[in-house]
Amino acid sequence: MDKVRVALVGVGGRGEGLYRVAMKMRTDLDYVAVVDPDKAMTDRIVKEMNENGHGTPAVYADYRKCIDEVKPDAIVIATGWNMHLPITKYAMERGVAVALEVGGAYSMESLWELVRLYERTKTPVMMMENCCYGRMELLALNMKRQGVLGDIIHVEGGYRHDLREEVTGVSMGRNHYRVDEYIKRNCDNYPTHEIGPIAKLLDINCGNRFDYLVSTATGTRGLETFVNERNIENLKGVRFNQADVVTTCIKCANGETVTITLDTCLPRYYSRGFLAQGTKGLICEENQSVYLEQDNKGEVWDWKDNFGNIDKYYKKYDHPIWKDYNPGEEGHGGMDYLVFNAFFTALKEGNPMPIDVYDTATWMSIALLTEQSLLTGQRVPFPDFTEEKWITRKNRFEL
Repeated sequence: MDKVRVALVGVGGRGEGLYRVAMKMRTDLDYVAVVDPDKAMTDRIVKEMNENGHGTPAVYADYRKCIDEVKPDAIVIATGWNMHLPITKYAMERGVAVALEVGGAYSMESLWELVRLYERTKTPVMMMENCCYGRMELLALNMKRQGVLGDIIHVEGGYRHDLREEVTGVSMGRNHYRVDEYIKRNCDNYPTHEIGPIAKLLDINCGNRFDYLVSTATGTRGLETFVNERNIENLKGVRFNQADVVTTCIKCANGETVTITLDTCLPRYYSRGFLAQGTKGLICEENQSVYLEQDNKGEVWDWKDNFGNIDKYYKKYDHPIWKDYNPGEEGHGGMDYLVFNAFFTALKEGNPMPIDVYDTATWMSIALLTEQSLLTGQRVPFPDFTEEKWITRKNRFEL
């Protein structure tokens, strides 16, 4: 196909942002429709598309009507989390490729349905986990593949982001859809930013798999304190169920361990807390440094002098994607563009999606598995969505 006919489903802050900073950089996309029940949202993005010379897309409030009438080649889903899978399945049944934004799942059955649907229809589907294309995450992947870090033994990551203003609606002037997640659930509700890059680093579903996890959680004080201090009337007296911090340990089939953390209800700086530790060294986001045994003799106690040394390793081991890319304002430091570029390139060339249905289901399942672990106080096994295909599958992510 010369041009991909695309419909944007969900054009609030995230959907509009994806168009503005990532998708419009490609000249081979034809924006045929936008979908959102909020007319103000659709009016705004249609105006922007007109101003950018992208024509006037059809406007719908119902994604089903859009898919049935417009019959796009692909849809991009940027709605609230609870609608990701229903929209995905409706589109895939009709042969429409799907790029879905990140989030957790609400039932294991829905994930198995997604996998079975893909295996039956082969309709392309990809989770848009932009952090898989983060520069540091791809640096670690490249260093691992070159043998510089040795065998990876332990990896850490997290979603450490003060979301109190967003969840309570202070930053928007209205309730955010996430508030229900924090009232009704207690789990790692947003695991994919960290687990995506970690899974690619550890060859998950491609010669390795997540075996089981166990989660622990703090009490719930952060949002209640914030609501009272900011005098947010509509949330006063509301009991939030979501813990302030959820910590999860994962054991892999090949022996590696993973620690991930959800930390969104307390005052803090943003961090994904990425750390990859191997038999020859480590890479650490928090202090922006790489420690390699071959490069460091006797500096174990004075390592703080080397904080921030990562630039010299970028010069030597930067992933080819980043060597060939000069990011501007393309969203989250360029990650948004890179992940969408990967999706549309694979779609046009007929190649497998770099983040496939098995990745998508595995990563989304963590919300459910952590919820179960916190309820029972026990470790919980991961389902094998590949049904043992992981044993022989090869990790070709961004080779």
